[in-house]
Amino acid sequence: MLDLEVVPERSLGNEQWEFALGMPFSQAISILQKHCRIIKNVQVLYSEQTPLSHDLILNLTQDGIKLLFDATNQRLKVIEVYDLSKVKLKYCGVHFNSQAIAPTIEQIDQSFGATHPGVYNPAEQLFHLNFRGLSFSFQLDSWNEAPKYEIPHGAMVKRMHIYTGNNLQETKAPAMPLACFMGNIFAECVDVLRDGAGPLGLKLRLLTAGSGLSVMADSKVRYLERSIFFGDSCQDVLGALGSPHKIFYKSEDKDILFDSTTHLVKKFVLHTNYPGHYNFNIYHRCDFKIPLVIKKEGADSQTEECILTTYSKWDQIQELLGHPMEKPVVLHRSSSANNTNPFGSTFCFGLQRMIFEVMQNNHIASVTLYGAPRTTSQARPESSASSH
Repeated sequence: MLDLEVVPERSLGNEQWEFALGMPFSQAISILQKHCRIIKNVQVLYSEQTPLSHDLILNLTQDGIKLLFDATNQRLKVIEVYDLSKVKLKYCGVHFNSQAIAPTIEQIDQSFGATHPGVYNPAEQLFHLNFRGLSFSFQLDSWNEAPKYEIPHGAMVKRMHIYTGNNLQETKAPAMPLACFMGNIFAECVDVLRDGAGPLGLKLRLLTAGSGLSVMADSKVRYLERSIFFGDSCQDVLGALGSPHKIFYKSEDKDILFDSTTHLVKKFVLHTNYPGHYNFNIYHRCDFKIPLVIKKEGADSQTEECILTTYSKWDQIQELLGHPMEKPVVLHRSSSANNTNPFGSTFCFGLQRMIFEVMQNNHIASVTLYGAPRTTSQARPESSASSH
């Protein structure tokens, strides 16, 4: 049985690991994989057809815990303990729930102190007791008439939630905690640079846990802007982005691709990291924006500017760019008997020097950008750095 420390508005964990609000989905998975002998029977729950409309959930069925991740930014939004009989819980080092201590209203008052009056929900038959960043739900099905304010003596906690702010229904995933950076750099957003013919490169807004005079003491988070282009050398890319934090050996080329002869950048691959895709959780979600100039039909040849994003659907993109003339390339990702793909095939369409990999639910799995190398006449913009 897990023995965990509750930190309101922050985390649930122990001395070895911690599920922290704002943590990326991939880091939570990494914790579960590292401690798979202790934390078993984990389910990944998501909406297959509308993945942006419902939270992405990790359900630790053996331990009675759910981790709810925001569907858009894929950071931890809410920690729910839905079965307190499967886990030990303590606050400030003192247990308020264990095999020897029942989580009654008296125990919660003793451990956490006084708060505002509870709120009764007749539909759920639950009484909710709220602290900042923490709430307890008490089962009242043994009472014929629920009290207005005071929770009856002996009432037991049915569920517990950890979140940010004062309202569970309105909470959002916070910014990524400093402890989650672990020396790495993350892309907050990626803007595709292009001219009338097609993509030229990427402008990246990067986040890192910085130090020094250029970083404010209250946040310790540093923001950097860097640009990379087709035709850049490996040294150019490393100078702009830093060295990779991991090296992968795999059969497929991904991310920033270099020409095998010239060793210059020839392709960029932007991953949306939707659940239900074969490569889910290999990459962090790339929050990209692709500007487009669309020529409207008519004698005056008017143009209209619009933006494609990570969350644009394929039918919306076709309305803007037009339908591809050629049939799609079907990507199976099951080349051997031991390498099956339970999620089904994806379809690749080429438009305006971009290849869109489309999932069966109409969402974009990845966008591959390719184009002519940057000529010597194209000056490289100076990278800028700022801190907040």
